[in-house]
Amino acid sequence: MMVQKTYTRFFILLSLLLLVLVCGNISLGSADIPALEVFNSIVGSSSKSSWQYIITNYRIPKAITAIIAGGGLAISGLLMQTLFRNPLAGPFVLGLSSGASLGVAILILGAGAISGIFGTFLLGPWSLVIASALGSFLVLLAVLAVTLKVRDTMAILIIGLMFGSLTGALVAVLSYFSDAEQLQQFVFWSFGSLGNQTWRGISIVSLCFFVGLLLSIYSAKSLNALLLGENYAKSMGLKIKKNMLLLILATSILAGGITAFVGPIAFIGLAVPHLTRQFIKTSNHFVLIPAVAISGAILMLVCDTIAQLPGTVYTLPINAITSLIGAPVVIWLLVRKRKLIF
Repeated sequence: MMVQKTYTRFFILLSLLLLVLVCGNISLGSADIPALEVFNSIVGSSSKSSWQYIITNYRIPKAITAIIAGGGLAISGLLMQTLFRNPLAGPFVLGLSSGASLGVAILILGAGAISGIFGTFLLGPWSLVIASALGSFLVLLAVLAVTLKVRDTMAILIIGLMFGSLTGALVAVLSYFSDAEQLQQFVFWSFGSLGNQTWRGISIVSLCFFVGLLLSIYSAKSLNALLLGENYAKSMGLKIKKNMLLLILATSILAGGITAFVGPIAFIGLAVPHLTRQFIKTSNHFVLIPAVAISGAILMLVCDTIAQLPGTVYTLPINAITSLIGAPVVIWLLVRKRKLIF
């Protein structure tokens, strides 16, 4: 009973911290908006229409995107670390991020040679999302095809890394033959961005998040069994290949869907599961999955608040901030604890 109360207290503290950070993230930005006006804008009665527009069409969608992206990437990282029993595994270990980058690279670096109506369609507002999603999906199909043929999880991990290297090489070739303007556009996409999200886009990425979350929770029992090894899991009647496919699918929905909308964001999926285990000493995935999701959302909100440099017109790349802020924290925690909990 004491253990259950400890977890309850932990989740209450995480939820309160998340709420505080959401309020802070919405309140801070390049435009100085009083706290009372921020609250009035949320309830729909701001004294200035410009403030109302900034809060409802930019800051609130960006905060929601940060929560979804942080939580989703953290969960997918936890799934991959448990499946492969490797603390260095992350959400993009299967090459999904490289596949998304290849799709976007083909679009940006190749669409300049396409003219007419087809070229205009390719360069539309949803083009980057579609190209990224298609790239991730094609890599997913390749990984699933390999998974049906290979039983060893470590072999699947290596093959996923090879897919990542292959698509990365193709992106490098495309980049070499592109002009400066196209290359700059691709580099900006690779920085990642939580802003400029429409409510329709948020609804789609939210659907991906909740589907991936439900699949993860459904797989929590099998994840607990996999921690003790495949032989033990088989002795408990667990169908290894079926659960492996389910975990890969959940990771692909989470990481692929998020990457399609916000670009590749490093560090969160790799580090948040380790950070969470430092504070909550359990290997039970029924507890770890929600804890990791909330922790990922918290860290992403912190990084986004820092990245937008409150009070200035500058916004730093979120991809750089997640590593600059998070990596020293993980190093400090590991040095302080003197061991990796896994």
